[in-house]
Amino acid sequence: MDTRQLTAFCTVVELKSFSQAAERLGVTQPAVSLQIRSLEERLGQQLLDRSGRRVEPTEAGLRLYTGAQRLLAFEQQLVEEVAGEADGDLRGELAIGAATGPGATVVPLLLCEFQRENPDVRVELTISDTQTVVEAVARRELELGIVGATPRHRSVVYEPFFRDEVVLVCPPKHPFAGKTIAIDALRDEMLIVMQEGAGVRQVIEDELRKLGTRLKDLDVRLELGLQESVKSAVEAELAAGRLATARVRGLEPSRQISLVRASGRVGTRLSEAFVDFASTRV
Repeated sequence: MDTRQLTAFCTVVELKSFSQAAERLGVTQPAVSLQIRSLEERLGQQLLDRSGRRVEPTEAGLRLYTGAQRLLAFEQQLVEEVAGEADGDLRGELAIGAATGPGATVVPLLLCEFQRENPDVRVELTISDTQTVVEAVARRELELGIVGATPRHRSVVYEPFFRDEVVLVCPPKHPFAGKTIAIDALRDEMLIVMQEGAGVRQVIEDELRKLGTRLKDLDVRLELGLQESVKSAVEAELAAGRLATARVRGLEPSRQISLVRASGRVGTRLSEAFVDFASTRV
């Protein structure tokens, strides 16, 4: 089967547009249309529904898309092996996306360590909200995504990566520092939390609910958008040079951080090396 036709077909399915597919592939739109038409004639099936505002795969098209992704990934892997890239030092470019939570803390450290151990690797990290990262992975603009939530998407798969523990932080001389406190003690303290809609915020609200408490029952003075901005605000507001941790009795907030990959995509040697490297450190 002509892999150029399959590449054109998969790109149209992912972008839902002939013109955008042509732009990504660096060819004309008629050339993409010809590739798809030839593929449909060969298979004797209509693969794309062109009647709506966006191009959508038919049932036969969806079946082909799943198999084509595997075939194209295998072709890339075979090319790398034949070219001798399956052995020796790692080299090349690794494009990863991360949601704002893990992207502001763990992921940059992992990537810096990985690149330091593999100097011929160029790493490109994109930090955005979870949905944007997932969509970019589905379009194969990013090879891997690291996210704190797993929204349903037919073109991606998720796998557990590590657990992210959520802790209470305070100035090092605060009475809570290094201690486990009762939930009632928290009611008299001014709190800074993540804004509504953030994954960490949802984890905290779920845990509080188990104790019969709601976040709005507490003295929340600031709601901020990024974990680092929350940390900075705590340090500035309370004039602390560093932070201490505390625990609330009965609360064990944590969330699963997941890897996201395009469905059917076989990982490159470089991406798999990073996943293996990171898994030993988180």
